[in-house]
Amino acid sequence: MEKAPEQKTVTVGTCDDDNARRIREFLEGLLQHMNSPAQVNVALEEKGRYQVTLEGEKLGQLIGRRGETLDAIQQLTNYAVNSGADKRIRVHVDAENYRAKREQSLESLARKVAGKVTKYRRSVTLEPMNAYERHVIHAALQDEPGITTYSIGSEPNRRVVVSYDREKRQ
Repeated sequence: MEKAPEQKTVTVGTCDDDNARRIREFLEGLLQHMNSPAQVNVALEEKGRYQVTLEGEKLGQLIGRRGETLDAIQQLTNYAVNSGADKRIRVHVDAENYRAKREQSLESLARKVAGKVTKYRRSVTLEPMNAYERHVIHAALQDEPGITTYSIGSEPNRRVVVSYDREKRQ
């Protein structure tokens, strides 16, 4: 069995404008405090949106449990770079292509749960997720016949419920 080639993020080139320098400076300082040897690459995806890729070996500590540390690093970076700025920019931080892998596993989970819900006609409540992860589940199942999704609870324990919907059956 052939092993699939590892997916890599393609960047058009590293960006070196004022915002990119501020992002790089902040993250390098933060990573130094965290004793992480990760390298910071900043690319401009589109106007006002920067993609930061942390590269290196064994970046698990930067990703954290279910990406929580990575989310915190991203949030801190956004706060630091946007404080006192006239125009807000968005910074997305990723390491070891974690975000794409997590999205794929969430979509897979959604399909698996939808199969069970359809088979047993019982609702399934998933584990607590952040807003983006809930969005991935909702989007993956929005066109699924016989399935409806909605969120319950309050942050940080908000969960997606996948339920059987007779009306949506085809």
